[in-house]
Amino acid sequence: MELDLRKLRYFVAVAEHLHFGRAAQALFVAQPVLSRQIRAFERELGCPLFTRSTRSVELTAAGKQLYDEASRITAVVDVALRRVREAHRGEQRLVVGFSPGLHVSDAIRAFTASHPEVEIDVFPLRWWERDAPLRDGRAHVGYLRRPFDDSGLRTVPIGHETKVACLPVTHPLAGRHALTLADLDGEPILDGRTGRPSSLEEKFELIASGQGIALVPLSVARSYSRPALVYVTVTDAPPVETCLAVLESGRTGPVPDFLDIATATLRSAPPLRPSS
Repeated sequence: MELDLRKLRYFVAVAEHLHFGRAAQALFVAQPVLSRQIRAFERELGCPLFTRSTRSVELTAAGKQLYDEASRITAVVDVALRRVREAHRGEQRLVVGFSPGLHVSDAIRAFTASHPEVEIDVFPLRWWERDAPLRDGRAHVGYLRRPFDDSGLRTVPIGHETKVACLPVTHPLAGRHALTLADLDGEPILDGRTGRPSSLEEKFELIASGQGIALVPLSVARSYSRPALVYVTVTDAPPVETCLAVLESGRTGPVPDFLDIATATLRSAPPLRPSS
């Protein structure tokens, strides 16, 4: 079957709102039209995407999978169309992605000073995405933390970050000045292997409510400080490498100059130190 992007966007709207009426309003279409399009999409796919009742709309297992895939598909299409329009207008644009807690503002200021003709957009990466926005075209350059899949990428090391344990303030270890990994044996760790909260805010909310702990880079801890959480240095946790990354096939236009300037700027920044 050929993918109908209009039906896919309709599906995404319903999946986000979980309500046909609100989705129809957001799309500026009549609700019966939206319902027919979704039913036609389900027939084309050969599986139901939603479980409907008089009171609720829920995604099926197939619907959840399609929703995960749809965001990538629509992002690639949107980026491609935007770049076509920019090429027609003779514009130069650079999108810089960055992992949570990492800061690229100094590098962007330094680049803009010598390249004022290039428009810069920043793209905050969700904590599980890592290199995906580079590969699907949403970002030209990424300021990332390892580990990630670096196949097909040129990576430039920038520095290293220490890790700290994020604990609820009521945790028995919260009053310690430092911890070791052995101190955390048996603690429920919230990470990508034990389920993926949709955001760091959700992750820290789970920790604050006593659902587990996490090991996070120091810059993330500094960016998400809150009274209900305590961050304690883990002395033997391996440091996290930070680096700039670009596609090997995408080093054109302003990308090489930005990479050179950002490398020099970010490497010269003073390293973060845990609070004493």
